[in-house]
Amino acid sequence: MNEQFTRQAEQFMDAAKAAKIPENIQALAQEGVSRSKEAFDTLSAAAKDQVKVAEELALTTQAGFKSISHKIMDNTVVNTEAAFEAARAIARANTVPEALRLQAEFVQRQFTVASEQTKELFELSTRFATQAFESASEATAKSVEKARKRV
Repeated sequence: MNEQFTRQAEQFMDAAKAAKIPENIQALAQEGVSRSKEAFDTLSAAAKDQVKVAEELALTTQAGFKSISHKIMDNTVVNTEAAFEAARAIARANTVPEALRLQAEFVQRQFTVASEQTKELFELSTRFATQAFESASEATAKSVEKARKRV
């Protein structure tokens, strides 16, 4: 049985050596490989573009968070210094009514300051969010346009 299998395998190999692949099948196979490579190149380039978009978005977002963090820290310092100044003024008060008046003035000023600071932070956050969205949209549109041109 083993001999018969070996003989059949040899006959098959001899027949395969003599067989030719038709030219139209070869051309079709080559065209398929070519198109697959072009599609891969297009998708690869688009993926690389999207990585750049993601990196730019990350940098924009990081810069925005950094700016907002600095603003929050600045506000904290300003508010803490104001609280210490108010505490010093209250400590120097000669009467209870004067101390209460200084305390009330401080609280009133801080409400105004807190409102202004909140507004500034909201505007800053909105500006950075808008910039990040616009950057991402613009970069994605460019990437899509490049992909269309490649196809």
